[in-house]
Amino acid sequence: MPSLSDSCVAEPLAWWGTPAGETLLAAEQEVIVSSLQGRPASPWLWLAPDSVAIGDDPPPRGLRLHRRGDAFAGPLQCRLPLPLPTEAFGSVVVQHVLDDGAFHELLMECARVLEPGGRLWLFALNPWSPYRAHWRKSAQRARDPRDWQSRLRAAGLHLAGGEVRYLGPVWRAEPTAAQPPSVLAGLRAICLLEAESRVAALIPPAPVQRRWNTGTAPA
Repeated sequence: MPSLSDSCVAEPLAWWGTPAGETLLAAEQEVIVSSLQGRPASPWLWLAPDSVAIGDDPPPRGLRLHRRGDAFAGPLQCRLPLPLPTEAFGSVVVQHVLDDGAFHELLMECARVLEPGGRLWLFALNPWSPYRAHWRKSAQRARDPRDWQSRLRAAGLHLAGGEVRYLGPVWRAEPTAAQPPSVLAGLRAICLLEAESRVAALIPPAPVQRRWNTGTAPA
């Protein structure tokens, strides 16, 4: 099976197991669980770094896979393409498993397994945050949110949820209950983008045009 990237090292997401990485994962936990619980009618798929914890009260009916190198581990051991049915999930969470540059094929697979009307949440690093000093020497590569938006569109998804959301700390690699003021929101370490899978509406047939000749019976 094809791999995520020929240039992937053994553990491209190892940085997420450091205190600085775990701080960001913890900041995202509540948002992820709340998002999945808000769409309970369909199963969900959650792709995450190996170090992320699922929490004490995970939503039911879901599959969470950890990326390890060019493969995924968890209840299902696999590589790309994902051995999952098309349009099988109502929600897909992509949590930093693309931050080392392995994105194109995986994004296409996420779009494939997302049901019509389903939603994808993409968590990525913010290249404009001062927090980037913490991942500077790692394999992580932050990209401009506009680049992610273009890649989501290229995968056939439609942007949703309004503007890009920013989460997490600005600088300190430690949990904190106090959030920076709104003026600093764009400097937080995490970008959150949302996209939907949509199906084009069927074009109705053109109405039949009947022509009547005055004074004659219709054929």
